[in-house]
Amino acid sequence: MRAQPNALLARIERYATSAAQHIALTDGSRSLSYTDLLEQIAQRRQRLRNAHARRVALALDNGLEWALWDLALMMEACVAVPIPEFFSDQQRRHIVQQAGLDSWIGHGSETYGFQPTGDTAITQRWVEQPPVLHAGTTRITFTSGTSGAPKGVCLDNAALLTVTESLATVVAPLDIRRHLALLPLSTLLENIGGLYLPLWLGACSVLPSMAALGWQGASGFHAPHALEAIDRYQPNSLIVVPQLLQTLVNHAPNAPRSLRFVAVGGATVAPTLLANAQQSGWPVYEGYGLSECTSVVCLNRPGEPSGGVGRPLPHAQVQVDENGQLHVCGALMLGYLGEAPSSEWYATGDTGQWQGDAIRLNGRQREVFITAYGRNVNPQWVEGELCTQPAIAQAMVYGEALPANRALIVPASTHITDTQIDAAIDAVNRSLPDYAQVHAWQRAAPFTPHNQQLTANGRLRRDTLLAAYGHWLQSASPHNRRSNIMTAYQQLQDATQEARTWLLTTPIVNRALAGNVTLEEYLAFLGQAYHHVRFTVPLMMACGARLPDRLNWLRTALVEYIEEEHGHEQWILDDIRAAGGDADAAAAATPDPATRLMVAWIRDSVEHGNPVAFFGMVQVLEGTSTALATQAAERLQASLSLPNSAVRYLTSHGSLDIGHLAFFEQQINQLGDEDLAVVIDSANMFYRLYGAMFRGIQARSAGRSAVEELSHALA
Repeated sequence: MRAQPNALLARIERYATSAAQHIALTDGSRSLSYTDLLEQIAQRRQRLRNAHARRVALALDNGLEWALWDLALMMEACVAVPIPEFFSDQQRRHIVQQAGLDSWIGHGSETYGFQPTGDTAITQRWVEQPPVLHAGTTRITFTSGTSGAPKGVCLDNAALLTVTESLATVVAPLDIRRHLALLPLSTLLENIGGLYLPLWLGACSVLPSMAALGWQGASGFHAPHALEAIDRYQPNSLIVVPQLLQTLVNHAPNAPRSLRFVAVGGATVAPTLLANAQQSGWPVYEGYGLSECTSVVCLNRPGEPSGGVGRPLPHAQVQVDENGQLHVCGALMLGYLGEAPSSEWYATGDTGQWQGDAIRLNGRQREVFITAYGRNVNPQWVEGELCTQPAIAQAMVYGEALPANRALIVPASTHITDTQIDAAIDAVNRSLPDYAQVHAWQRAAPFTPHNQQLTANGRLRRDTLLAAYGHWLQSASPHNRRSNIMTAYQQLQDATQEARTWLLTTPIVNRALAGNVTLEEYLAFLGQAYHHVRFTVPLMMACGARLPDRLNWLRTALVEYIEEEHGHEQWILDDIRAAGGDADAAAAATPDPATRLMVAWIRDSVEHGNPVAFFGMVQVLEGTSTALATQAAERLQASLSLPNSAVRYLTSHGSLDIGHLAFFEQQINQLGDEDLAVVIDSANMFYRLYGAMFRGIQARSAGRSAVEELSHALA
């Protein structure tokens, strides 16, 4: 039985009558009752009608606005297209064209041809002939999957609410009154389980920003912040991916008392992790699903013996074919965007078996490798066990046609020694059969959605990892137990971590991420940004002119950078005007000492030293943008009531620099040791100077000297 498309609205209306003042949504600073929620949805529905919006990108941070616009789009039967924050500029352009988007809610839309309208929240573009969609499509969820171009999964509201209703049936006995969204709402799993399900139950969905929960852009996750949020909001339920669960359990061996249900999915969960979590009191229940099946297919139930990923939900049917592949029926996608409609049954590509009434997964068909001795190994099984070790944050295991398996290891911190990693691998190997054990390993930089090595749900993108590390993983030559050969980019990241951390922990930066800076401070930042950004293109030109012959290939990269960066200083002046500042005065002002020294340092290095030092500046500015810019822009815009046109510099760089950083990594990996050392030295200096610039802004707002902050930075 499929749910009616307006079923969620009917339930919200019912709660607005029977429990009018119960809180439906909160972000920690603002709360909406069920009565308020109806009013806010109605207002946004009218705004969508006024704008004649039909195919709409939703590109906001977690919070009330994301939820309200999403619900309004559902009630209006518009085509909603959530935009994951980590998607690159190229991927976003692909989505805009493939989906034929005519409207955009959020930041960064000007980059893709959208123009301001009479509604400050909605930008639009003219689409003469929008691509044909499957009949009934009201949601397109784009998944990065295993290829660079995101694939659009077309769904209808009935499928979304059918899964919601099934989940409500399963968790009803737990009397869940409050859910805390730890994952991005652009993730279908959290969208359904963290927004629609609580509202279906008449509960409260708690939606802090991602930064407030400890997510640090491309740089990782800070578990203490998440645990503080859990302590503050006292949720009854959470949704997590395995790596997030591992981090939380490591930091809180005694589970928070308010929790009654923690659903874990998105990727294979190591049995050891589940056992450790449950022994520590975490009420963890493993599930299974895919976007093509509207997220959740199977889930373990409270009060039932845990078995694999649990029984199919009430709406779903599962069959296992002669090859062990799972086929699913019920609440399926309408079809992939631009492809044929979906059939009644969907072949998942996952293998598994029945264990009583439950399904036990055996791995992805295409990910299972066969060793040189003919043994089949599911790498997710081994990777999951490796990641239960405190020394190991992430792992990729490979052994196709090899006599001994190899692993890429991401240490839990840069302080983890090789001896500790050896000991962790030994501990896991003792629990594995010989054919699945890891016999050689190499350190790797973190796998993230930003570098295209991880999907939003935490699955490894093995094609991208093989492209980056295939020379070692697939080599037929024997390897020692330990291989510490890092790429040049990994060496750059490792050698600059301390300086990068000093910058990212600058108090005013943290306040910006929380939306807690004044308009004067924001305008001061834009003023300083103008005075270093206006030199970017001239410095790139000087760098290209002075590169030695051995680095001729870098000139091509510089040409691309110049085309992308040209005119960005004018964006900053436009932002200053739109925010109510004096752009002419900002341009004429004398920049702070740290800002002047940043430019002078790079100019001197380019003109009188090794010009490749310029790329140390690129490492700092673009790496910082991907980690901070988009989140800071959203919080600043909300707290200061700024129009989209006042945060163009931040929003454009938050999305553009994700793609730039991947391109930058390719260039750095081609540098020799001598040139790499120059980039590392330059980046460390620039991190200090950039941090001093931020500290100078804060000092001046507090009536202190920016010169003192600079001297402290260089001490």
